[in-house]
Parts: sequence; C-alpha cells; structure tokens
Amino acid sequence: MRAAISHKYGREYKLGTQPWTESAHAPGTYLGNPSLSVLVSQYMVSLRRRKVRSGEIVTSARAIDEETMKKLWDFNRRFPQQAELNVNSRKRKQENPELWAGYKVRQMLQTLYTVSMLCLLRYDEALRIMWSDIEFLEHDGTCVVKLSLPFRKTSQTGGIAPFYLWPDKERPWMDGVTAFAQWWSISNDMGIEPSGYVFRSRIHYDEVNMKVDAPMSSDSFMECFRNNMVDINIDPRPYGMHSFRRGGCQYLAIVLRWPIRNICEWGGWAENFDNPGTIFRYLLSWVDSPTMDRKDYFNPYRLGTDPCTMCGRTCHCS
Repeated sequence: MRAAISHKYGREYKLGTQPWTESAHAPGTYLGNPSLSVLVSQYMVSLRRRKVRSGEIVTSARAIDEETMKKLWDFNRRFPQQAELNVNSRKRKQENPELWAGYKVRQMLQTLYTVSMLCLLRYDEALRIMWSDIEFLEHDGTCVVKLSLPFRKTSQTGGIAPFYLWPDKERPWMDGVTAFAQWWSISNDMGIEPSGYVFRSRIHYDEVNMKVDAPMSSDSFMECFRNNMVDINIDPRPYGMHSFRRGGCQYLAIVLRWPIRNICEWGGWAENFDNPGTIFRYLLSWVDSPTMDRKDYFNPYRLGTDPCTMCGRTCHCS
C-alpha cells in the first residue's frame, strides 16, 4: 500500500522520489514525497514489529532453485509429444492429473521459466516479451540471444540495458538460447509467425492462440506453473510473482558465484539504487530451502560439491 501511495504522489502529483523534508531556505515549507518521510518509515517498521508480535508473519515468495528448474525441465522434455486430445474429460483429468497441458505448451512455459530466472524478471514482465525484442546473433560460430526489453516495473520509460544469453551445455535446464530456439521451432511448426507476443494464451489442451496480440495472462500462467510443480511433487503454494527473480539472484550468487555488483548491474539495479536492502531480500529469506544442514557448516568431512568446471575442485570454497 505504501508503494502505491508513493507512486501516486511521485508520478501523478509530480513530487518525485526524494524524502519528505523541510526546506532549508523556507522554514515551514516541505519538499519531496510525503510517503517517503521519516515518520512514515518509522510507522512501517513499528507496524511490522506489531504484526510479528501478534503472530502474523510477513512472508515473501520462495525462490526457485536450480534443482527445481532441473526437475521441471526433465519432466517437460520427456512429456509425450502427442496430438491434441479429442476428449479430455474431468474423469480423465482426475485419473491422469499430468494431462493439464501437452508437450508444446510445456516447452513454452519452460522457456518462460528460464528467461525469467536468468534475466531476473518477474513472470508478469516476461509475459510481455515480444518476438521483436529478441535477436539471434552469432559470435565466433556460437548462437547468442539478445533480449531488449522496452520497459520494466522499475524502468517504465525504457533505457534498459539488453540481456545477452549464451548457450550452457553443462546445465541445459538453464540454457536460455536452446529454450528460445526450441520454442521458436515449435511455433514455426504450429504456423505461428515470429511476431507479436512470445508467450501466447492457451487454447484447449496443447495449442496456443494464433493472434499476435493475445499474450498469456498472469492468472493462466500461475495455474499452469502450479500444475507443473505438482507434476514434480512440489507444493506450489509458497511460490509467487518474485520466485523466479529471487531464484535467479541466488543462482547467480551461489551457483555461478557472481559478485553482488555484477548481479546489480545485470538486474538493472546499479543506477538509482535507492534501496540496497532489496538485493539482500532476494538473496536470503527464511522461506527458502536451506542449502546446507546447520550441523555441517564446520564439518570438515561433509560431502564435496559438484566439480568446478575451471579447476576441478569439489571443495565448498571453489
């Protein structure tokens, strides 16, 4: 609610994003955004404490981790490629719950999962990607995908640095280039021209809308995503809009070992980063699955990690 009020004062009333402070040149006159005053900030902190004391716990969406992405990718790519079902009755759905969607729709969803996580996007931002935002480039014989978004929640007027995705043969479940190429090929086989929205609304069991201006809705995506999580025996309830964005931050920091500065620059938070606590909320939350048992933090005999692709070591510091 505070964010909505700040937006109202900042955008519609043209008061900007500066804190609400008294003018040094005209005492009694205040400048800036009233919602960003020290008094309101103190109230919000106090409100959070009172909620916790009363038993209400403020939670954020659980991050998608690499292991979950691998399970989704493996399940979806192995799903049978069959023709559209003639009759998919309620009884048949109950007996075969995985028949909520077919192979083609699953590949579209897997592409959306991958680009959301790698480019640190909320899924509603990824749903607005159009084919005109994507370029397939070649660099020394390697295919590279250039994704240029015209807007994001934090950059409504554009000026967003493009994302460059490279192939990842070691982690195919995190390979955005192959994901886009496969969905482009499937779309071409379905007779869909490479224009308009990339992620289209569903039609029936395993078809998508042919109209260029018919994107998949957020509600439809969440329904599909939750069904997909049930396919791999994971409770979908803790996951939400920021799950892929939070998961992408943790993947870059923990798995790929990117410095925090690089993550901020990649996610577009380097300029005008007025709330540095945001990145740490993405990286750490009690709702996320622990990466290690507490008893093993100082255990010198705990199992090693996957071998480093550069030095081959399996120690936890590599």
